[in-house]
Formats: sequence, structure tokens, C-alpha cells
Amino acid sequence: MLPIPHVLLLILDLGGTFVFAVSGAMVAVKHRLDILGVLVLAFVTGNVGGMTRDVLIGAVPPAAIEDWTYLAVSVAAGLVTFIWYPVTDRLRFHMLWFDAVGLAFFAVAGAEKALVYGVSPAMAAILGMLTGVGGGMLRDMLVVEIPVVLRADLYALAALAGAAVVVGGHLLGVSPVMTTAVGGVLCFALRFMAIRRGWHLPAAKTPQGQLDELQSENRPHDEAR
Repeated sequence: MLPIPHVLLLILDLGGTFVFAVSGAMVAVKHRLDILGVLVLAFVTGNVGGMTRDVLIGAVPPAAIEDWTYLAVSVAAGLVTFIWYPVTDRLRFHMLWFDAVGLAFFAVAGAEKALVYGVSPAMAAILGMLTGVGGGMLRDMLVVEIPVVLRADLYALAALAGAAVVVGGHLLGVSPVMTTAVGGVLCFALRFMAIRRGWHLPAAKTPQGQLDELQSENRPHDEAR
């Protein structure tokens, strides 16, 4: 029987893989890719973050290549999305919540696995964040879009916060099951509030952006007149 932490890592990895693979397949269908393109984007979105982490920490070959389960989960997610796209498209808004769950899974799993392989605490937190955002970044670049992680509300920051909880618990000697649960909940909660409340980090302001903001502030006064 596998040790509990390894079982937990596998569950988190596969759960995140499925959720992110669905989001990748939805983007592929939206851009009218063929069935092969849908499956490729599903696999990329669901696995590249974890593969990058594994290569960087020396866990080679990466789990997504060594274990056929990752491929099977990605293909299943891609086929479900391709065949029943009208249904999944109606659930597009709800997919934001699934994406938040997948981000939480990958962030804590990435940090925990990095710690298992002896990576320093600070880098383990960063690798947890990378695990959560890596696949989505490559997905967006493949369809020529600005990566969501660079423009979405508290996306990378939420992943980093969840991973930091795992690392902090490790330094304090807290059970990994408890820290992954707390870190995952924190990551999901930050994304939840960002989606519901519009929380975001400050964005760079260009002269045009400042003009647009000034016009939006003056519009209510103009309408009142």
C-alpha cells in the first residue's frame, strides 16, 4: 500500500489534470480546432505544469509520461468536451469554479511534491505556483492569447498563497494532509472572492488607460446633468 502522502499527491494531481484538461479542450473547441487539436490542448493544459515541476526537481521521467493514467484522464476530458460541447459551453461560467478547484489541487500538490524531493521551502512554494499556472500559460500561447495568469484576478497569487501554506506547515511539522487541505481551501477562496468580488492586483496604467478611467469617472456626472 502506498504511503498516505503519495496517495494524496496522486489524487490531487489527477483531479487537477482532469479539470484543467477540460478547460483546455473548451478553449480548443472555441477556436474551432479538430479532434486532435482538442486532445493535444487538453493534455497540454492538464499536464505541462506538473511536467515542468517534475523536470525541475529531478523527478524524471515526469509522472505524466511515466504513468498512463494522466494521458487517459486528459483524453477522457478532451473527448467529453468535444462530444458534448453544447452542454459544457452552457457550463462555461461554472467552469471558472472548476478551474479554481484545479488551481488549488495543483498548487498544493506541486509544493508538496517539491518538498518531498528536498527542494528549499521558498522554491517549493514557487514550484507549487508554477504547477498551477504552467499548463494554462502554454494553452493560451498556443491559441495566440495573452495568458490568463497575466491578466486574471488573483490567479497566480492565489496559487502562491496555497503553496505557501503547505510550505509553512512543513516547516512547522504539521501533517501534510492538514496543510494541503488548508492551502487548497485558501487558494480556492482567493479565486472565489476574486471572481465574485472582482478582486485584482494593480495594473499598469498607460496614458490611454488613465484617460479611459477619467472618462468613466465623469460619465455619471454627465448623465446626471
